Amino acid sequence: MPTIVILGAAGRVGDAAARASLAAGWRVRGVGRGARTAQMAPGVEPVAADAADRAALIDACRGADVILNALNPQYTEWADKVLPMAEAVLAAAEASGATHMLPGNVYNFGYGIGLDTAEDAAQQGGTEKGRIRVAMEALFARAAAERGVQTIVLRAGDFYGGRRPGSWLDLMILAKLKRDVFVWPGPMDVPHAFAYLPDLARAFVALAERRGELARFARFHFAGHTLTGAAMKAATERALGRPLARRGVPWTLLRAGGLFVPMLREVAAMAYLWSTPHSLDGHRLAGAVGTLPSTDPVAAIGQAVRDLALDGRAGTADVVAGARRAA
Repeated sequence: MPTIVILGAAGRVGDAAARASLAAGWRVRGVGRGARTAQMAPGVEPVAADAADRAALIDACRGADVILNALNPQYTEWADKVLPMAEAVLAAAEASGATHMLPGNVYNFGYGIGLDTAEDAAQQGGTEKGRIRVAMEALFARAAAERGVQTIVLRAGDFYGGRRPGSWLDLMILAKLKRDVFVWPGPMDVPHAFAYLPDLARAFVALAERRGELARFARFHFAGHTLTGAAMKAATERALGRPLARRGVPWTLLRAGGLFVPMLREVAAMAYLWSTPHSLDGHRLAGAVGTLPSTDPVAAIGQAVRDLALDGRAGTADVVAGARRAA
């Protein structure tokens, strides 16, 4: 039985990856801080360790075949924590001889991102967070070339779904669903890249099982769901079986608030992604692992509403029935 160590196993990506790995027959060890170890999926072997403590992280990862790096500091902490954590993860992967896997995002491509973005597209950074992500992937590429530490990057659009809150879906888009309001942060006709987390998690497992066939540094794009605001709203209405009112996001006010609240400033810096049409080309991933099952957006949204208890009007059975009818 192969062993995967998931860093941040109680978080959104980590929890989904843990469940998918367990379902595929992997032994799963989850690393988290303090009380977070009690929040991990059933079947995960919890290990308490701080990712900032290199020695503790190396010890937590001993015996791993794969290390999934699902660490995600708060937006306001990226400048201080992301690269030091990356160095610690590399040390743990090198010490254990494990393959390192990273959930990538679209920030690397900056303001020039477009439709059907491929793995070899220019990484311009653009924002501070984009430049940090570019630097992190460059660090992993150098470690692969110079020290033989394998890294597999699986890049995806905005995550949604799964059993853990904290995505754009629950924090903004469907945050007012109990009042029958759908919130979209940009023009309703602009395509936006999304990744339904249970589907993305299965893609990570598929790549992990073929790691021996891949390059020392390999990047893949997960196409996921490319949806406009109109398509997302229609899918949500089909899943729920009722119409929703549409509201926008006052980005000007958020930027003004960012002068006093750092988190608002960091969120507002990513507003361009809601007005810039973009999607990811998944052909390289399909070539490596074959065609993976993909959940229909209506069913995915319905399941996300159920898992995160976002709807105050419809009961669990109603949401599930609506999603099944739509699918």
